[in-house]
Amino acid sequence: MKKRIILMTLLGLVSYKVGAQTKKSASLKQAYAKDFYIGTALNLQHIHDKDKKGINIIKKDFSSIVAENCMKSMFLQPVEGQFFFDDADKFVAFGQQNNMFTIGHTLVWHSQAPDWFFVDKDGKNVSADVLKQRMKNHIQTVVSRYKGKIKGWDVVNEAIMEDGSYRKSKFYEILGEEFIPLAFQWAHEADPDAELYYNDYNEWHSGKVQQITKMIKDFKSRGIRIDGIGMQAHVGLDYPSIEEYEKAIVAYANAGVKVSVTELEISALPSPHRISSNVADTQAYEKQLNPYNNGILPADVEAAWEKRYLDFFSLFLKHKDKVERVTLWGVTDGDSWKNDFPIVGRTDYPLLFDRKYKEKPIVKKLIHLAKEN
Repeated sequence: MKKRIILMTLLGLVSYKVGAQTKKSASLKQAYAKDFYIGTALNLQHIHDKDKKGINIIKKDFSSIVAENCMKSMFLQPVEGQFFFDDADKFVAFGQQNNMFTIGHTLVWHSQAPDWFFVDKDGKNVSADVLKQRMKNHIQTVVSRYKGKIKGWDVVNEAIMEDGSYRKSKFYEILGEEFIPLAFQWAHEADPDAELYYNDYNEWHSGKVQQITKMIKDFKSRGIRIDGIGMQAHVGLDYPSIEEYEKAIVAYANAGVKVSVTELEISALPSPHRISSNVADTQAYEKQLNPYNNGILPADVEAAWEKRYLDFFSLFLKHKDKVERVTLWGVTDGDSWKNDFPIVGRTDYPLLFDRKYKEKPIVKKLIHLAKEN
């Protein structure tokens, strides 16, 4: 009898320890491993191993990474023909060392491109042939360097407006809409195995959905590779509606590509677009923009924010056959670009970990949600 009691006690202790270890090791990437990749954006503090606490979170909770800035053309090729790969190399090495689904962001974007890219020595627009040569050289130099290491590329970023028209960027001004398929063609030539994506924001707007699906079908009819659409998700508490976002996911999937949620964060603050800038009292206007600058969200706002995350992740799980990746745009609230925008000192709370690197309660709720689905 004593032996039986001792044995049962030992089994109980073992069970307790295993349970405790399981609870301790529970992470977002484990919870969603069967559904889709969970990603985050790395800044230079992460890439250069200076933000140790942030790196620990990345390794524990995320299975995919993207560089926030260091792979954009103004940083990779600040001067024509002179490439700077130090930061990007470290980023890619981190992904390899930690067996992560690594994304390259971004090859062609009108913003954060070096000024020289579009002009000649006299400051005038270059010819179509010159711009094509510069695009091809940049794309193929970068993509071939990371061939087999980068799993997928945001080839073109933010080229279409909400009404479905093309953004009047320098790329479009000089080359017309053909700059997009050319970029995809050259990226594919440089690494035939890499996935290729078109990435944009507000992709739930009907005009944008129509133009992007038209583009996908055009690519496929011409034999141009396109694997996915990256839907940036810089969203707030009341926009867009879940129904709008769902319609877009379904539309892109029906066009024959995967969908990735690429830059997710949910702002807890009022949208600047929903506050009148004509307020006579500047101080009152700034207070409306920055209502929670003491580091604490009111309980009702936090509850609404958590519900919003759960609603979006429920949508992603509902369509997990269509969604390849969900990437948060940053690790902690302190990393977010939403701070200081559009006014200096604005304090937002859009991510899953707070400024002290503490996991917010929403993380466990998201893990529980995955287990239920």
